[in-house]
Amino acid sequence: MHRVSHFFKDLHKNLPILLMVLPGAIGFILFSYLPMGGTLLSFKQYRYNGEGFISSFLSSDWVGLRNFKFLFGTNDAYIITRNTLLYNAAFIILGTFAAIAMAILLSEIVNKRLSKLYQTGMFLPHFMSYVIVGFFVYSFLNMDKGLLNSILERFDLQTVSWYTTPKYWPYILTLTNLWKTIGYSSVVYLAAITGFDRSLYEAAMIDGASKWRQIRNITLPLLKPLIIIMTLLAVGRIFYADFGLFYNIPRDSGALYPVTNVIDTYVYRGLKTTGEMGMTAAAGLYQSIVGFILVVTSNYVVRRIDKDSSLF
Repeated sequence: MHRVSHFFKDLHKNLPILLMVLPGAIGFILFSYLPMGGTLLSFKQYRYNGEGFISSFLSSDWVGLRNFKFLFGTNDAYIITRNTLLYNAAFIILGTFAAIAMAILLSEIVNKRLSKLYQTGMFLPHFMSYVIVGFFVYSFLNMDKGLLNSILERFDLQTVSWYTTPKYWPYILTLTNLWKTIGYSSVVYLAAITGFDRSLYEAAMIDGASKWRQIRNITLPLLKPLIIIMTLLAVGRIFYADFGLFYNIPRDSGALYPVTNVIDTYVYRGLKTTGEMGMTAAAGLYQSIVGFILVVTSNYVVRRIDKDSSLF
């Protein structure tokens, strides 16, 4: 009875805080925990029987690991896995460097109004849909009236059929991703830099340290724990590709599949062709399991090197 009484006393004491947390907790349960039941679709051949999703799910046949063979039993398995991993690795490495550099540059701007203006301009692309960004890119790369080909013609250079030439697209997709995400990523690092003790920089200036030495010996070491955490979180999604980026920007051009086809776009095209929901669930489960293993492994390595910088 004493424990029950103590529980209700604590509940009443923390009720305002718990009510603030409640909407987020409900959303987390609805969109993170309940959908976990759908992972069973990975092992079923889902067929809708006209009586609702649950009835159809229960009446569908178990097929074991057959849905996973769709990902690993084709000639495209190596290509889509390679593309997904290499693109995300490039996005993580280049995105981290670019975001840190941009955050440091913004923090060094003395005029705060100007800094806010630059920050807003960089942050704006984050809110744009990749459908819109795809049209922007198309206005640059259009074969007939695209800006880049117009510039090439002006200098009497040979124009390029961008949407049928695969070799340029790793660079195009990487630059597009950086342009769209660098503003949002830099805000996290800028917030951390803003909270640093300014007396450290003042002491360094008195000792004659240049801006570069201040960045190298104060800013970067203080940012190290945040960089590790953000990288670990990004590693967990290294098997997830941004569908909008890889589908809308290349405009689903078949000639570009060798360099633009990733797990998410491959599954989407397969779903349109076969209508197999189990296949999609299998791909999602595969990505989640691999992501979990990568996060745990990366965190273990970081923990062995620097315990204070690990996630858990």
